[in-house]
Amino acid sequence: MSKSVVGLLTGFLLTIVILLGGWTGLLLALVLGVVGLAVGAQLDGAVDIPDLLRGRRG
Repeated sequence: MSKSVVGLLTGFLLTIVILLGGWTGLLLALVLGVVGLAVGAQLDGAVDIPDLLRGRRG
């Protein structure tokens, strides 16, 4: 299992712990899942987040 998948699952599990049910819980699960996926992809080396945030200045 890659670090990206672990990060995604961790975000989803944290959301379940924080909130149970409702539209707010669903939206929070999606946001934390994407954040976990991004952090995992950064750790895997698949994405360079600082480079993405900097944009195309150069």
